[in-house]
Amino acid sequence: MCCCTSSRRRSARRWGTRVLGLYRILIWVFALWQMARLVLARDWSALDERRGATRPTTTGPHLWLHAASNGELASARPLILALRAARPGLCLLVTCNSKTGVALARGWDLPGLSAHLAPLDLARFVRRVLRRWQVVAHVTMEAEIWPNRVLLCPGPVLVLGARMSPGSARGWGRFGGLARRVLGRVVFLSAQDSASRDRFLDLGLPAAACGPVVDLKALYTPPAGQIPDSALRAAYPRADTWLAASTHAGEEEVVIAAHLAARVARPGLRLILALRHPARAEVVADLLRAEGLEFDRRSEGRSGAEVLLADTMGEMALWYALAGVVFIGGTLTDRGGHTPYEPAVFGAALLHGPDVRNFRQPYATLRAAGAARETADADGLAAALVALADAAEQRRLGALARDRLRQDTGLEGLMEAVLPLFPKP
Repeated sequence: MCCCTSSRRRSARRWGTRVLGLYRILIWVFALWQMARLVLARDWSALDERRGATRPTTTGPHLWLHAASNGELASARPLILALRAARPGLCLLVTCNSKTGVALARGWDLPGLSAHLAPLDLARFVRRVLRRWQVVAHVTMEAEIWPNRVLLCPGPVLVLGARMSPGSARGWGRFGGLARRVLGRVVFLSAQDSASRDRFLDLGLPAAACGPVVDLKALYTPPAGQIPDSALRAAYPRADTWLAASTHAGEEEVVIAAHLAARVARPGLRLILALRHPARAEVVADLLRAEGLEFDRRSEGRSGAEVLLADTMGEMALWYALAGVVFIGGTLTDRGGHTPYEPAVFGAALLHGPDVRNFRQPYATLRAAGAARETADADGLAAALVALADAAEQRRLGALARDRLRQDTGLEGLMEAVLPLFPKP
């Protein structure tokens, strides 16, 4: 071997070690800040979970699946159900960064599944989780790639629905040695779009670990049992009901203004306003009161008013099933937008704002086919609602969106690729 090549490799290893050391310093600072917040809030349960101090209630080996929050976790649900069927003896530890994500996972009430807040990515906390839960494999979703979890896992590491934006790729590129070291431990990565796949390969993902491009959110299937009852269907006729799904602060004002304007031309128009974060319900209720709108709150068990404030978790399938038109939230702010796949499954006509960077490819596909309409403000949203008054046009656009978002690789194909990588308990 050439001495120059050997020297370069030693230099690269030293640089990678320094970068990992820098990461450990930065994650310590972040962890101390997070733990201080929990101490000040006297949230001892969350503090234990962030420290990896919880103990399993199920015995035996565990697969550790991590998702950032509700959206990522919901996209993993079909995979989780398929995995439980194929490996019934393998228990599952699900972690999320948010309490709402943890609540969603616990609400599934699946045998052998435990859900907690994710441990902070400190080596001692991660080792504690790996040891106590007897972790034999780690699956992480989308952009949630945490170096210590990947490097310390004793079994295979998989990344599913992987997403790498240009900005994130530049950030990882500044720590090239760390990126190559972390991605070198990944045995299987399925990106949600081809651009993300190429960025992972450029950062050091082994070609042998590169799986098919699959957006897990396209595998969405409505949860069993979430079907609107006759009272809800009578109160919110599909053709005359629109849903503002997963809205954020700054969007409800636009939604309310658009509804007020559209109902002038459509007097029977009904609105279901489903918040991304139900804790904001009282703030949004004040907005509705200020405009004199009659509304009911789902959390209080009432419905039938012109506006239904959907301030509960885990019921989005109900609202999709009731609405002929869906405005997708997170697209009028700087949130990057939420999934178009779920409302498309229900055949709803889709509306969205201009910020769709979290789902660039599917929205580009919809735009090219004329299967979704973009609006930038309350006037544009109101005009679209008036234009979509006809039930047949709603169904046409919904069917077109559903057809265009269909993927070549489905759940069965993905399971065939990943199942052999999971150890049998």
